[in-house]
Amino acid sequence: MNQLNLNNLNSIYLLGIGGIGMSALARYFRFAGARVSGYDRTRTPLSMELEAEGVIIHYSEDVKKIPADTELVIFTPAIPADSIELQYILSKSYPLKKRAEILGLLTLEKNAIAVAGTHGKTTTSTLIAHLFKASGTKSAAFLGGVSKNYNTNLLLSKDWEYVITEADEFDRSFMQLFPSTAVITSADADHLDIYGSAEQLAEAYGDFTANIRENGTLILREGLNILLHTKESVNVQTYSLSGPSDYYAVNTRVENGYYNFDLITPQGALKDFKLGLPGIINVENSIAALAVALNCGIDVEKLKNGLFSYAGVRRRFDIQLRSESIIYMDDYAHHPEELKACINSTRLMWPDRHITGIFQPHLFSRTRDFADGFAKSLDLLDSCYLLEIYPARELPIEGVDSSLIFNKMEIKDKHLCDNYQLIIELEKIKPGILLTLGAGNIDQLVKPVQQALIKKFNI
Repeated sequence: MNQLNLNNLNSIYLLGIGGIGMSALARYFRFAGARVSGYDRTRTPLSMELEAEGVIIHYSEDVKKIPADTELVIFTPAIPADSIELQYILSKSYPLKKRAEILGLLTLEKNAIAVAGTHGKTTTSTLIAHLFKASGTKSAAFLGGVSKNYNTNLLLSKDWEYVITEADEFDRSFMQLFPSTAVITSADADHLDIYGSAEQLAEAYGDFTANIRENGTLILREGLNILLHTKESVNVQTYSLSGPSDYYAVNTRVENGYYNFDLITPQGALKDFKLGLPGIINVENSIAALAVALNCGIDVEKLKNGLFSYAGVRRRFDIQLRSESIIYMDDYAHHPEELKACINSTRLMWPDRHITGIFQPHLFSRTRDFADGFAKSLDLLDSCYLLEIYPARELPIEGVDSSLIFNKMEIKDKHLCDNYQLIIELEKIKPGILLTLGAGNIDQLVKPVQQALIKKFNI
């Protein structure tokens, strides 16, 4: 199956269509003129957006709703192996491809820019996409989050020369991509249910670097413990927040609520960049994005304008409410290192404010594997409300629940509660900063939390 065939399909079915990566593919094929339908178990704002765009979705497994003329079925590894629809599709020998395989095929004949990392890849890839679009560079992007600049996770332009995407390490999906430029933002232990150990995960990242094309470029965060397998012709460059590396920031300061910095590059210093997004971690992400754009020859002044106009990604350091009494932010952080980065960035921006976090653990296996790390990161808060584990694709594991983290935490002001109790507990929230954190269905609480805070603080 080649790209021409993909672009001429008439009927496509997606299993797990509401996922952030799957929904981008649904939008792409809908744009290409195909009839797109699919299944997901939960109706969300994102799946409702797809429905409004003409995609047909159902939310209870029903093989009768799989169109008989389906020419391609795309599925996500999050779909359980015993799924009724998946088993039916296998029995009927429908053409079946993983999401990552399709993404690999769609990007194979373009200048592909792939951003990998256990955290930071969504913000970095979305920022790269924005810098390219804002500069007028012909590009497309399949994003792992919804860009707030464009209110979508799919960007397209006529005759696109570049395509930007995330390189997802889950299920080794990133091995389906063969980028001309790759970024690796981080390689912390995660997905140990897939890899078994941090060392094997690092080995997988090394294997991914072998996929970079001849004469390609690797932008690597300084200090990552990865054994590279790049071809001899690949140009390897490093970046960091403050050096030493090929790209780093100097003279970093906050002015009128914005981070300003100068950028050191292999060609010399570039002055006066201003980031339109809060959070010191986003300064580091922006350095990686700028390194990519500079390697692709984008004009520096256009990059400065693009960086300042970048509005971020839904659920990444996403300010929902701001007043004198309370600032409420929502973030997708679901790994100890992501929590640490988010909380520390918040503390740097507002050092004198009381910070309350609401965290929903994601996956029983991740909770089991990183309970100590979660507890240590959550102890950076002043107050914490810990919700029940969101299971996602997993069945419960005996002895694993949120109390595993809770009992290891040392801060005094900590509470275990469920989603329903939370809104009541919000009456106790102190003035300062509130963070909702997690990758499960905690996003469904954002509006109720926002409304409760408006009522409590009379905003």
